[in-house]
Amino acid sequence: MASCVGEEIRAPLTVDTELTQKANGTQTPRSPSSPAALMKIKTYLLALRPWSLSASLVPTLLGSALAYRSSHVHDFNPFTFLLTLFTIISVHCAGNVVNTYFDFVKGIDNRKSDDRTLVDHILTKDEVVSLGAVLYLAGCVGFILLAMFSPARMEHLALVYFGGLSSSFLYTGGIGLKYIALGDVLILIIFGPISVLFAFMSQTGYFEWTTIYYAIPLALNTEAILHSNNTRDTESDKKVGIVTLAILIGRTASQVLYALLLFTPYSMFVVLAVKYSVWYLLPLVTLPHAFRIEKQFRNPTSMHSVPRQTAKLNLFFGLLFVLTIFCTPHLPFITRK
Repeated sequence: MASCVGEEIRAPLTVDTELTQKANGTQTPRSPSSPAALMKIKTYLLALRPWSLSASLVPTLLGSALAYRSSHVHDFNPFTFLLTLFTIISVHCAGNVVNTYFDFVKGIDNRKSDDRTLVDHILTKDEVVSLGAVLYLAGCVGFILLAMFSPARMEHLALVYFGGLSSSFLYTGGIGLKYIALGDVLILIIFGPISVLFAFMSQTGYFEWTTIYYAIPLALNTEAILHSNNTRDTESDKKVGIVTLAILIGRTASQVLYALLLFTPYSMFVVLAVKYSVWYLLPLVTLPHAFRIEKQFRNPTSMHSVPRQTAKLNLFFGLLFVLTIFCTPHLPFITRK
């Protein structure tokens, strides 16, 4: 179908016209930036699920912000930050592509799925596999360059990086943790503590386990994205025989869990604001939007758009959290400065 799209976009030249142009030497060479080529690039970009990238972008920004505040300003390396961001985003995109492939192969994606990449034959399975391999390769290249410029020991960086890389694959590939109700645990770990710790260590050169405390609000908020997606897809997941947390606990308990995942981070910030700094109230700007999304989650007719709405909330919530880190006069829990 992708090739058909390309043919429809290309200028309508008949075979006779093309032959005449060739004979006269007047045929215009096709530019690599033709509409068909641009459409193909757009197709690949959409296959990466860009709306979900806030789940890895924000923890990376948070870990880097904590590193900036925990060290002297001149010790912060912008190039190291960009390499860290590139490496983490590449692995996340690769994980999305792997998820697309295995969900389709296992018969989970159907005509009602959000991911249309393989369902609508926008890309072939071989193209998706190739894209995933290229993204993992890009992530590894980014890691090698990062190891060269980062003050952290390579074995420490490698431990965290390859732990995250293998997890991104095992989420749906291999044993498929997503399909045996362990995907939620994996998401809580990767898109929270692991990403924050990796970004922090890349800049400072050392482990700071207390950064995990800062990662908890983001991890809960990111898990809300996955849980809303799994709750929406409960019936279709049951039909293909996979097991998710949403299926195990049922609809009512899933609604309670979603509310806890969504609103617990706000409660944590209220406590931090009372105890340390009023700046921790800044992420509460997004609270009204959170209430609207939670209401949509409880309504089956408006449930379809909740995962993407939660992802948008995660982005703005996280960016305000990062801004808070820069504004607050004191960073609790961080021991080394």
